[in-house]
Amino acid sequence: MTVENNQLATVAPTSGPAIPRARARERAQQPSREERTAKGKSARGVITRSEMGRWTEPSDRADPVGILSSQADGRLPELVPLRNARMLTSPFAFLRGGAAVMAADLGSSPSSGIVTQLCGDAHLSNFGGYAAPDRQIVFDLNDFDETLPGPWEWDVKRLVASLAIAGRERGFDASQRQRLVLAAAEAYRTAMRQFADWGHLEVWYSRLTAAGIVERWGDRVDKQTLRAFEKRMRKAMTKDSASASAKLTELVDGERRMVNNPPLVVPLGELFQEDSVRVATEKAVRSGLRGYARSLPGDRRHLLEEFRFVDIARKVVGVGSVGTRSWIVLLRGIDGDDPLMLQIKEARGSVLAPFANCSSFANQGQRVVEGQRLMQASSDIFLGWSRGPVVDGQSRDFYVRQLWDWKVSFDVERGTVATLTIMAEMCGWTLARAHARSGDRVAIAAYLGRGDSFDRAMAGFAEAYADQNERDYERFAAAATQGQIEVAEEL
Repeated sequence: MTVENNQLATVAPTSGPAIPRARARERAQQPSREERTAKGKSARGVITRSEMGRWTEPSDRADPVGILSSQADGRLPELVPLRNARMLTSPFAFLRGGAAVMAADLGSSPSSGIVTQLCGDAHLSNFGGYAAPDRQIVFDLNDFDETLPGPWEWDVKRLVASLAIAGRERGFDASQRQRLVLAAAEAYRTAMRQFADWGHLEVWYSRLTAAGIVERWGDRVDKQTLRAFEKRMRKAMTKDSASASAKLTELVDGERRMVNNPPLVVPLGELFQEDSVRVATEKAVRSGLRGYARSLPGDRRHLLEEFRFVDIARKVVGVGSVGTRSWIVLLRGIDGDDPLMLQIKEARGSVLAPFANCSSFANQGQRVVEGQRLMQASSDIFLGWSRGPVVDGQSRDFYVRQLWDWKVSFDVERGTVATLTIMAEMCGWTLARAHARSGDRVAIAAYLGRGDSFDRAMAGFAEAYADQNERDYERFAAAATQGQIEVAEEL
């Protein structure tokens, strides 16, 4: 694997301390390597590695349909049926949208007590590629809506469960699914042990590039698969603001305007027919953008100020996020051929919040951004946060990023055992690197050990939780059939 340790990553300063003062004082007295190692080994007395792999549905387990229905509170009611429909397309889609269900299960289970920054929703489809500031495609986690400090194993368990569920969806047998999970768990364990031997800066600068993927795994696939991967990378390099503008806007009286494709993309003028409401909303969005600009470093703020506001639309994204407020904004630079497309996405409280540490940030958008900057090797240069816009009399938190910036999504539905095994290893390494940046990597490595006890435990957990996910999916489908939840007729 190519690990780039000699290049300074672009790290944007925050508007406030990323570490609460109490934690900062604690870190002034850093424990020794021996103390960290002892901490990790002692955690085995709290929960053994084999115990970590067990899952049995508790008799007092919260109703998954009730958990998901409660998430409709505060969402756009007209979009909740679409969210339900997307979750009903398959057990894997249900897992993607049901982060709150698994968070409740993990939160009620014994844990190692070793805390790191969590993605909070580290399933297979939340890993992918994007452009780093130096314009290389990097592979990393790419969704941080649920990020929060918590026990490191929660992210690992969500990842391995998603691999088992994806494997079932692909028709893989039990041994093939086990191969995927063992690959991810082993990659996480061995990478964490490697990171435990590295210095802080060496860990911080490490990343996985497209070139590194080919170097590390290229000889394990045939030439056709390798050519397809390289073609996908070249195609990704065309997915930027210009291509987003070409797809999502149209010329109206010589000016670019958002297309109307309800319910997926709806321009502001179509959402609010009354001029007063539309004007007030646009004013609020502009105010929110000014607040967002203040969250950026000075150089990025200067770059943003080179663009002018053109148009805005509401856009439906993802599975679990459907129903939350998500806007896309078109800005124009020198001329119409110099667009910038930003996404303004509502940030609600993390699904982990009832079970993990409270966020040190009052603004949920800042929580998302700070967690993302802490876990990713490098982040979008326009990543920031804001409060607003006020659309219905309420002030909400948002984070902002580019809509597309060489985004690469990997096709789980077409993956073979060989390609998904490689993907599992990439995800395991990436997750370990993200945890090593913010948590006690020496303690985690000491807990994991050199043998495969943890790997086998995760294989057992993944299958048991895949069974649980199928039961929950069937309950959700039954609730839809019985009219307990509303489902959109068409996506």
